[in-house]
Formats: sequence, structure tokens, C-alpha cells
Amino acid sequence: MRYQNIHKATFLARPNRFIAKVLVEGKEETVHVKNTGRCKELLVPGCTVYLEKSSNPARKTAYDLVAVEKGERLINMDSQAPNRLFEEWARAGHFIPGLTLLRPETTWGRSRFDFYWEVGARKGFLEVKGCTLEEEDWTYFPDAPTERGVKHLEELLLAKKQGYEAAVCFVIQMARVRGFSPNDRTHPAFGEALRKAAAGGVEVLACECRVVPGEVTITAEVPVEL
Repeated sequence: MRYQNIHKATFLARPNRFIAKVLVEGKEETVHVKNTGRCKELLVPGCTVYLEKSSNPARKTAYDLVAVEKGERLINMDSQAPNRLFEEWARAGHFIPGLTLLRPETTWGRSRFDFYWEVGARKGFLEVKGCTLEEEDWTYFPDAPTERGVKHLEELLLAKKQGYEAAVCFVIQMARVRGFSPNDRTHPAFGEALRKAAAGGVEVLACECRVVPGEVTITAEVPVEL
């Protein structure tokens, strides 16, 4: 997945979850933040961020904030990226070799899953979650309570009970991590739901990414500890 027209900037402040103030090319700009999560451990005043400049002159904000430096690590912050990254990775044969169908945004009953897939007689659903929270090279999800995330896991477990395969993939939007776990400190109910889903046969995957200012790519699966 690639970005166009990337600019390096200095983060100043985040007035609300949708916008940030940055210093870019010597000028203070208001930019769109492509992640509505808290990200307090990432967006620290004075940190280096990367912006994608829009080609639409009519936009209220000329830039999207897509990545941030945390120490020596570059972290992609684009909440729309994980689904695109997973689709690229799966279509390249890394999820299940020989996929004959991979369909995004599929409704099943009262549920809507990120992906539906088929290969031969096998068929299944998959949810994707983007992960940007890291401590001592270990990653965690979520960074804020997510009842919606709990509901997704419950729906995957229901699909599994109905005869489908089911999985959740945590796309870790950074490189050089040791592994992944649910963030029980922030939302214990999500951790409980993830462990229950795994016990019921829902596959839990976590994948790290190579991140450079203008490009992000899933590179490998990492250990999951529940």
C-alpha cells in the first residue's frame, strides 16, 4: 500500500480526534488525522509525523496525518490501512493459499464482516483490527474500550458455530515487534471475548508491517499470547 506526496512535519497539538496542528515547511497547518483513537502515547508535542498532501484543492484540510515516529520506530496511523493491507496480503496467498473468492464488507444475518472468503468447499469470515499500541516491543489492542470490537468477536464465534471458518487478524502497523496480546488493562471484556472466541475455534492472527513514510506492507505473522 502506497501513499503519494508525503511531507515530514512536527506535531504541535490535537484539538479534537479529527484534526491536529502541525508545523510543515515552516508553516502551521491544521491537518486531518486518519485515526480517531486516542493515540496519546504517539502524538506527543514535538514528535515527527508524516503527512499525505491531498490532490483536491477544495478540501478544508490539505493534508492527512498518516504516520508518526516513536523513538526509532515509524508507526502507520491510518485506520483505513489495515483492511487494505490484509486484502493485499491475502490475495498474495499468505492467508489461505488458493483463495477463489475474497469479498470485502459482507453481510451475514445481522452481522457485517470485513471479509468473506472461499477456497474449494471451505468458506469463512474474517475481521481486521489495526494495532498501534506498543510497549517494550510488545503490541496490544485496543487502546480504548471498544464494545463494537467485542460484538465483532461474538459474531465471529456465532458464524463458527454455524459451520463457517472464522478468524480475526490484528494488523500491527509497525515493524520489529515481539508479539501481540489483548489489552486487558484498558478493556478486560475485549480480552475475555477474544479468549472465548479462540477457545471456540476462531483463529487469532497478528501480523507486523514494514513501514516507511510512503509505503506500508505486511511482512510476517508474529506470536499471539492470550
